[in-house]
Amino acid sequence: MKPTSDTRKPYGGSSRALIIALDVGTTFSGVSYALLEPGEVPKIHGVTRFPGQEHVAGNSKIPSVMYYDKHGRVMAAGAEADNASIISQAEDEEWIKTELFKLRLRPKSMKLKMNGMRLSPLPRHKTSVDVFGDFLAYLFRCTKIFIIDTHANGQTLWHHVESSIEFVLSHPNGWEGAQQTKMRRAAVYGGLIPDMDEGRARIRFVTEGEASLHACVQSGLAADNPSRHGFLVADAGGGTLDISSYAVRGTNPLVIEEVAPPDCIFAGSVFVSRRAREFLEEKLKGSKYGTSDSIDHITKRFDETTKRLFRDKKDLQFVPFGSPLDKDLSVGIRGGQLKLDGAQVAEFFEPSVQAAITSIKAQVDASQGMIKSVWLVGGFAASPWLFSQLQERLAPLKITVSRPDSQTSKAVADGALGFYCDHHVSARMSKFMYGVEYLREYDPNDPEHQSRKDRLCELPSGPRLLPDAFDCILARCVKVKESTVFSRKYCTELTNLSTLSVFEVEIWCYRGGDTIPQWILRHAEDYSTLCVVRADLSLLSGSAEPKQGKNGKTYWTIVFSVEIHFGLTEFKARIKWNDNVSDFHVFFLTYQDSSGSLTSGGHIHRSPRA
Repeated sequence: MKPTSDTRKPYGGSSRALIIALDVGTTFSGVSYALLEPGEVPKIHGVTRFPGQEHVAGNSKIPSVMYYDKHGRVMAAGAEADNASIISQAEDEEWIKTELFKLRLRPKSMKLKMNGMRLSPLPRHKTSVDVFGDFLAYLFRCTKIFIIDTHANGQTLWHHVESSIEFVLSHPNGWEGAQQTKMRRAAVYGGLIPDMDEGRARIRFVTEGEASLHACVQSGLAADNPSRHGFLVADAGGGTLDISSYAVRGTNPLVIEEVAPPDCIFAGSVFVSRRAREFLEEKLKGSKYGTSDSIDHITKRFDETTKRLFRDKKDLQFVPFGSPLDKDLSVGIRGGQLKLDGAQVAEFFEPSVQAAITSIKAQVDASQGMIKSVWLVGGFAASPWLFSQLQERLAPLKITVSRPDSQTSKAVADGALGFYCDHHVSARMSKFMYGVEYLREYDPNDPEHQSRKDRLCELPSGPRLLPDAFDCILARCVKVKESTVFSRKYCTELTNLSTLSVFEVEIWCYRGGDTIPQWILRHAEDYSTLCVVRADLSLLSGSAEPKQGKNGKTYWTIVFSVEIHFGLTEFKARIKWNDNVSDFHVFFLTYQDSSGSLTSGGHIHRSPRA
């Protein structure tokens, strides 16, 4: 099988277009782009020059770091923020250093074990979305300069495409609609797109796992994979380890399907560093090297040297951090180097290695043993110790572990464009249970119903019902093609037709396993509102027929369907109904950013399936 770049189809559009993939990582970020010319096969380019690292030819990644002044203005970003003169100026002028800001966007359901880590404070008057938007603006600005400087007639080219640029934003496997909405708002804040439907439609999303898959395919790795076997892509980055499992279902054209729900765990390289820092705080306590600034510096040097090179726990490890005059034998410092036992350094890695092994084994089980190979990509993949440990511990399962020859650290940005151009994944696995709350008919003989009878409500038509029942529209571990629609029919009874103009249905997500729950436990961690579908059903008021209720009160019955489109990289839902004249389709989706209260448009209960 040829690499995708040899089989990619020519661009079928009628005019030149520009696609930019922005990979904002926890610790490092990068940008790739493709100029689409009508009739030509798209080629992927990387932005390889950023301010502050002009001396490093071909470097495509920059630190995800910014400095703000007291007024919330960005003073330095990326590689410039690591410059010694900038660091000195930042200290003199009391700038605020902002790093690891991506972790602030994580879903509440993804618990972050801090291991002594503290996220840096946000700048004054800035939210996490604002900071993310500032960094997107910086990457976009660098990309614009790079394209104008490196392409013939760059200024003219940019002027031609700038009002229609499409963006692909990558994010961890564990992020959902709420995080995508925040990223879209950040893109508006950063000036990448206008704040209107047309602008927001120019943003696409791809999980880091799927982007990494496309990068591996572009490297030709799928050519060596037997179609009867599954393979796993492990994107090991600074913050998260994104695990995705696939199988090749067709080779001409290349068709790939997910074979297990993707996973996302906080086990990236930054946590190795934080465990090292925690250890150093204790080890150097009481010495002149035990100050916060000294420990920060030694930890940074550990990041840059020891962590990257560590490969054998039997060998002594050294962290070069000072001058030959730096010496304190009581804490293992001699000649400006801190001596560490190799077994201790291995302990810094162990929780991340163990988490990776546990997740990979779970994927193997979920795929029913299909997984036979692991492709390790991402910045953390360059660690010899992580690589060797995965090889050693997965060998008993007869699973091979390999790394692409090309730069693993730029896999996500390149792969995000591969996703846009090639779109190899034709089916994905549902990660959780998705459904709605409905009213369940009361059964006085059911103990569970008895325990909830204080919440009984009665519909105008007479039946007594219990709220908070869960109706599953899409179960976990279901293979979903992009064209598949999951639909359930419901009805509601209204005593006032004016409420139809603000009709809302909450889509609930249950993360607690494979058994469909009977009830929604609103404050339990396993349950959350994924999104709200809002529709103006006032058009139905003219065709709805009034009925007489149990107590002589007039009511109207509205029948509608809730549809879920899950096979895309962005979750979609809509309400569909029929007014006896024609079908109306409403799609209006709002994601929850926080725990705000929601106005319900009326209780629903199940109707016979459509």
